[in-house]
Amino acid sequence: MDGIDGKERKVLVLIGEVTRQLDRLREQQAMTASMFNTLMYDLQQQMSLQYRLAKLREYMSHIDIKHLQLKRYIRRGYDNTTEEGKWRLERHTLENFATWVVSHEPSSILSLMDSIHYLFVPNKFREKRSPLLGIFTKIKDIMQESRTNMCNLQQSLQQLLYNLYNSVAITELKGYAMMQFSWMLLRLYEKGTFTVESELMHERYQERIIQKVAALKEAMKTAERAMWRCDPRRHSEGETYIEVTRLLQGHIQNEVDMNSENTCRENCAYYSYARSHRCYDNLFCPYQQQRCNGELRNCEFITSHMWVCQEDSRSVRRYKWIEYDNGRIFGKKSSCNRGTTKVDSWWRWIFWHCSYCFCLCDEQGPKSDRYFNLREVKSDIANNKVVTGLRFVKKNRVIHLQIQEAGLLPRGGINMNSVQWQPVDDYRISDYNVYNGKDYHTLSWEQRAIDLDDLVAPEGYVLTGIRFRRVETHLNLEIMVTPLNFTAGTLDNLHQKSKWYRNDNTQASLHEPRKELPIYKPDVPTLTKEGSVVDSKSDQFLLFTHSDINDDAAQTTVPFLDAQPVAPEPPTLLSGAGIYHKGRPGYGGFIGLKVMTYDFKSHLNIVTEDHVN
Repeated sequence: MDGIDGKERKVLVLIGEVTRQLDRLREQQAMTASMFNTLMYDLQQQMSLQYRLAKLREYMSHIDIKHLQLKRYIRRGYDNTTEEGKWRLERHTLENFATWVVSHEPSSILSLMDSIHYLFVPNKFREKRSPLLGIFTKIKDIMQESRTNMCNLQQSLQQLLYNLYNSVAITELKGYAMMQFSWMLLRLYEKGTFTVESELMHERYQERIIQKVAALKEAMKTAERAMWRCDPRRHSEGETYIEVTRLLQGHIQNEVDMNSENTCRENCAYYSYARSHRCYDNLFCPYQQQRCNGELRNCEFITSHMWVCQEDSRSVRRYKWIEYDNGRIFGKKSSCNRGTTKVDSWWRWIFWHCSYCFCLCDEQGPKSDRYFNLREVKSDIANNKVVTGLRFVKKNRVIHLQIQEAGLLPRGGINMNSVQWQPVDDYRISDYNVYNGKDYHTLSWEQRAIDLDDLVAPEGYVLTGIRFRRVETHLNLEIMVTPLNFTAGTLDNLHQKSKWYRNDNTQASLHEPRKELPIYKPDVPTLTKEGSVVDSKSDQFLLFTHSDINDDAAQTTVPFLDAQPVAPEPPTLLSGAGIYHKGRPGYGGFIGLKVMTYDFKSHLNIVTEDHVN
């Protein structure tokens, strides 16, 4: 046979258009491989589930390979160099392919689709429509039981289940298209009418979708929707974390300089609040160490004599380490580039001992980055854009909440070509018409609390904005949410329909007052050799403080802020955000952002109808 007739050509043209439509879902296909790799790595100890996932990947790969083969037949088998065109494929090639696709061989498309379905809805539970032993629920139960690897997913657990279903559904749609094509082609080759076979196949395809969606909905009911970030393999300041600097920092000051009378009549503990008034006799003060130009807090006496290793003048630290004559060492003793300085307390006359005290310096200045932006940050609602990610950034010494935004598409889709990070406001605290308490918040001894909350929008709303506000002495998070028309993929762009949500609870609330999350003797967070673990819960608060005196000479402000992007991959609708703390005992840890992905569960009926029809 020299070619195929007009009817056969129409069939191939039709299936070619179907394959092109499926190719438009390449973002979902590209994400599938990464998703499988992450799951296989995180579930290494779960051999049964790992085996199922390996088989699922194998079955899906076989279908993808055959679909690619069909695409090549269509692309390479048609000669478009002439006006009327001509098919160069032999009839035997297509007939053999079509026969194999719908055969009952274990490796056929028909058999592979049954094998995939069995992994999600095991035989003995299918009639009950129970997903209890299916992959969806297995993944959900195992991941939520451990929780340690959930931050590796780059998406929420519920989003992962939903994306896994979409990946499988796309693969099955390829298989379904190939089988339909095969029946049509075999009918044209007069191998039979295949009417009943085609109808049975369609009924089976519908049944599989309904059963898998039922399994998915059951798993999604209790699957966590929060997404946050694990610690990176390597910490890099400005990229993976940012610091508040010199909020409360260890500082050596003699008693004689901490009172206006220039006396040594008290002891170090007397100075729970003081200032540096002078530099008596030009001893160990401005000419030898950096002065504290702010407030001195919680002073204590250690011993009379010490050797001080100072940091370079460009560093935000004052001291590298301090060694007292009783053998006590503050910080981690090592080489000292500037050389050590001997510091000795002294007696004034016979009665008064002028002691060098170890205090905490609360000093604003060019080396103290302690400012948080209070301006609201919103997506471009008027142009149908939503927030798809968050991160902390520091600009001009001000810490900002930065948003990633993207355009909406129908059925909850995201326009991948529109995803971008919105620039943060470029202002300085010294700028004209920029005010503390209005544009930014300044941390201090009295105002250094940050509230830890999970904020979730009502059903049918999506995240479109975020900001910090001040509640008494606390930094408190707010989110803006906007109603969504899911089917049309549009926002209600009337501003009054957007709402701000927050948690107004305080320490003084009568019903379940907000509680502090204490941090005990914290060392520098990046020094821990183990990954941080989330140790906070919503409705708590945390105080920025200094690192441990013994471990670090109180030179570092902790916790740090996790600056890694919290943006699900692939981008998706969000319905909430939160702030949490993660760390390890003995370390300051990190304040991190989290996002809550949109709950697609209520829209699965629409998805089912799309696939069935």
